[in-house]
Amino acid sequence: MNITAADVNKLRQMTGAGMMDCKKALTEAEGDFDKAVEVLRKAGQKVAAKRADNETKEGIVLTNVSDNGATATILALACETEPVSKVEAFRNLAEEILQAGVQNNIKDKETLLSFTLADGRSVEENITDLIGKIGEKLVITEYAQVEAQQVVSYNHSTGKLGVLVAFDNTQGNDVTEVGKDIAMQIAAMKPVGLDKDDVDPAVVQKEIEIGMDIARQEGKPEAMLEKIAMGKLGKFYKENTLLNQEFVKDSSVTIAQLLENTQKGLKVTAFKRVQI
Repeated sequence: MNITAADVNKLRQMTGAGMMDCKKALTEAEGDFDKAVEVLRKAGQKVAAKRADNETKEGIVLTNVSDNGATATILALACETEPVSKVEAFRNLAEEILQAGVQNNIKDKETLLSFTLADGRSVEENITDLIGKIGEKLVITEYAQVEAQQVVSYNHSTGKLGVLVAFDNTQGNDVTEVGKDIAMQIAAMKPVGLDKDDVDPAVVQKEIEIGMDIARQEGKPEAMLEKIAMGKLGKFYKENTLLNQEFVKDSSVTIAQLLENTQKGLKVTAFKRVQI
């Protein structure tokens, strides 16, 4: 049948798909727009399946802090290549998904993926549709909400790194200034936990094994290996847990001391660092 340019343009407006894809879909659907939309969606599913094993090393990290500062949300939508991370449709979908999470107080990624957006389709379906249009794997790699008396966010200028820091015992004071400093500390220094009690036991065990292996290679007695490794673990905690790290702007104080110097009793209760 004759598929006109007006028909193709109408389907493009409806779906955002490319001109040739729209023409092909309309031809296959014999001019039926509803069927053509389904053809395009199935095409997106095929592309998603074909590229499921591809790596996603680019993308965007977005954050949002509530008006009262007590809740913050962070989202990472990843893609395969940098040019796609700059495509308007990609960035618009990331923002729409983030706002859906914020406005509906969604706590986890699984609930977010199944949430229905304004077009009547789920977040996951919208991502799949965009995969069909763009031709790359797209995936939400991180999504989280953090709550506290005040949460401070930081977004790196690259758009690929975001941090949330949760504070308690603020005593009603605005801790944004120190919060930004600590968020940038987290962005730069990549702590693995707040303090030693917050570190994943698997990480601790790995560090002990590494320390023992190094000591063994240095020819230390087998009976001393664990003791030597535990000594090295103390250095690991100092360098890799937030409260024990030296403050990057003033190495004479730790982050714990910075908090106490800022306001007695001020605490960081949690943080979330997300990087593409």
